[in-house]
Amino acid sequence: MSFEPITGRYLTITVQGRRQRIYVEIAGQGAPVLCLHTAGADTRQWRHILNDAELTAAHQFFAFDMPWHGKSLPPECFQTEEYLLTTEAYMETVLAVSRALGLDRPILAGCSMGGRIALQLAALHGDAFSGFIAIEASDFQPAWYDIDWFHRPDAHGGEMGAALVSANISPHAPQAERWNTLWMFMQSGPGVFRGDLSFYTRDDSLIGRLAQIDTAHTPVHLLVGAYDLTCTPEDARRTAAAIPGATCTMMEELGHFPMSEHPAGFRPFFADALTRMKVSADV
Repeated sequence: MSFEPITGRYLTITVQGRRQRIYVEIAGQGAPVLCLHTAGADTRQWRHILNDAELTAAHQFFAFDMPWHGKSLPPECFQTEEYLLTTEAYMETVLAVSRALGLDRPILAGCSMGGRIALQLAALHGDAFSGFIAIEASDFQPAWYDIDWFHRPDAHGGEMGAALVSANISPHAPQAERWNTLWMFMQSGPGVFRGDLSFYTRDDSLIGRLAQIDTAHTPVHLLVGAYDLTCTPEDARRTAAAIPGATCTMMEELGHFPMSEHPAGFRPFFADALTRMKVSADV
């Protein structure tokens, strides 16, 4: 029997006055990297990075499930409320997790909504991190679908969410990883994907904050998949151009969930992004 080198633990934080029990997976040693999953999914998206012996030899990775996602339960009395993620609650959660873990200016790596909040944190709390890897991230994307369809009594929200995001997975993705990625969306709790998309498709406050990001102090590197239909390469390049000193790389043969859908294709781009973050260590 051989266990993977990933340790799963729980910690309790307070976000906007409410206790939240958060599930965290940890692997590796060295420079800390805090990893954020996409909307409607969970930390399993990062499992290939946390199992990478070469990357974990120089970095300690921390990936956590947001409240309501994966193994992080909703807060007490959730049954009486509607889940709608906000920028403020999201930022407070990330900062609280980082503090609870005792991380000293970790690199923040987030994908999709995780990439969007990484850029928000770069603008408003840049001193708390040593660099930002924003994956499939842009300044703003209005919804091109009706998000209310993701929480109805006469439809399976998880299967509908998986059907929607399936178009955002590269045709080059291995079939096994394509379906592993879709399974996470199928398992999403009622209304959770919709609540995440409320943040992602309605809060455009980042647009006016991009110029505030100080890349001389904390490097910012954007990664975008060539097959991403939600955050297109043009969207990512436009966003990077609005951040003085930011860099951007398009990833061939990858889509909106690169670390999960095509881990082998994603790895070299992510390894390069980590190398770019080392600049901050000398500042």
